Amino acid sequence: MTSPVPPRESDAAVLEAVATGIPSALSDLGHLVRIPGMAWPAFDQTQLERSAEAVAALASGTGVFDEVRVLRAAIPGTDEQGQPAVLATRAARNGKPTILLYAHHDVQPPGDDALWETPPFEPTVRDGRLYGRGAADDKAGIMSHIASIRAVSEVLGDDLDLGIAMFIEGEEEYGSRSFAQFLSDNKDALRADAIVVADSGNWDSVTPGLTVSLRGNARFTMRVRTLDHASHSGMFGGAVPDAMMATVTLLSTLWNADGSVAVEGMTERDAPTPDYTEETLRDEAGLLPGTTPIGDGSILSRIWNKPSVTVIGIDANSVAAASNTLLPEVTVVISARVAPGQSGQDAYEALERHLRAHAPFGAELTFSDVDLGDGFLVDTSGWAVALTRDAMRDGYGVPPVDLGVGGSIPFIADLVREFPAAQILVTGVEDPHSRAHSPNESLHLDTFRHAVATEALLLARMNAAEL
Repeated sequence: MTSPVPPRESDAAVLEAVATGIPSALSDLGHLVRIPGMAWPAFDQTQLERSAEAVAALASGTGVFDEVRVLRAAIPGTDEQGQPAVLATRAARNGKPTILLYAHHDVQPPGDDALWETPPFEPTVRDGRLYGRGAADDKAGIMSHIASIRAVSEVLGDDLDLGIAMFIEGEEEYGSRSFAQFLSDNKDALRADAIVVADSGNWDSVTPGLTVSLRGNARFTMRVRTLDHASHSGMFGGAVPDAMMATVTLLSTLWNADGSVAVEGMTERDAPTPDYTEETLRDEAGLLPGTTPIGDGSILSRIWNKPSVTVIGIDANSVAAASNTLLPEVTVVISARVAPGQSGQDAYEALERHLRAHAPFGAELTFSDVDLGDGFLVDTSGWAVALTRDAMRDGYGVPPVDLGVGGSIPFIADLVREFPAAQILVTGVEDPHSRAHSPNESLHLDTFRHAVATEALLLARMNAAEL
């Protein structure tokens, strides 16, 4: 960049256009929230198609893009096609850079409707928050892109020379199975100097965050088998190990007494973290009064820089169908978060070695459905990071915080591989109380306003810069 700190005569006009456009942006967001687009085959796939078409219509309506398409890519290793994604592009003009804006339009299933205070797909505003599935994750990310483009286009008009590509994925919550192929198929259209991934969070509801590290992931299914058929627990209990006993015994070896991970070969990252109290953790996570945190070291180091292991699913007899029987097999799904700097493959191999070495009573273990993703560390020295921090400060009115995130966005590794020269900026509209993936997911409306202002300022300032 020959103009790392571009002129800002248009800032006031951009911020005014953002403020004027927020009501229509929230109305459009409500329309998107009403569409229950979930990528799992068990759900109505026509709703996901509706969602993609609605996003495409919003992109076309900005009047900025040269081309807007709804596309699918093949899922490698299968004969299936991925879910519908929206790709909108405009070419850069007069030597200006190009920015790629990413978000996703698919959402998590709502879960038990009874746990929602209002219907999950009926957007509802109360106490300064918009409630609904996808209101924060990640349809607000889509609308932060659309609203910022609208504002910048209104202010700059024919002087908008910035190249913009917008990629709105349709299967992020389902594992981004066709993501890598989509990048390969559309590499020229997606190539950019900077990439904004609007799928993360902020320090709190008033302080922006730029995500500079993400944990990786290793998720897999493990079947534990001890018998070739079920047996009477009275006749053989006490002499024969049932699969549940073996499973519980085995799983308990994954953690130390304080709850930290006890798997040899899973690494930690040594990096400083900001101050963060146990009281804040209790408030944001909903920790019960009598329940204590787990792990060692600073609280944020446990979340950002160390591994975690969670059992997220189990197949065994239900409580309603319980009988006095020794179970022959139990199946569990294990989800591990991997410290930045270690590959998902290495972490999975360490976990499998540990579990096989600790299998009690000679239990037979079978591993399947392995899903891996690598973590991410941002190079914070680039010009785009500096512009983004500056835009966050002016858009929110307070300086941003560099965040680590305990969650994973595995497809960022695909972006790095395909576009090694691009600077990747991980931003978002969530705050710690958004409850993404949980009942009563919500978007803090002031955070959304500030996020749109930030992105609009970033686009306007990039438009004033030269490559």
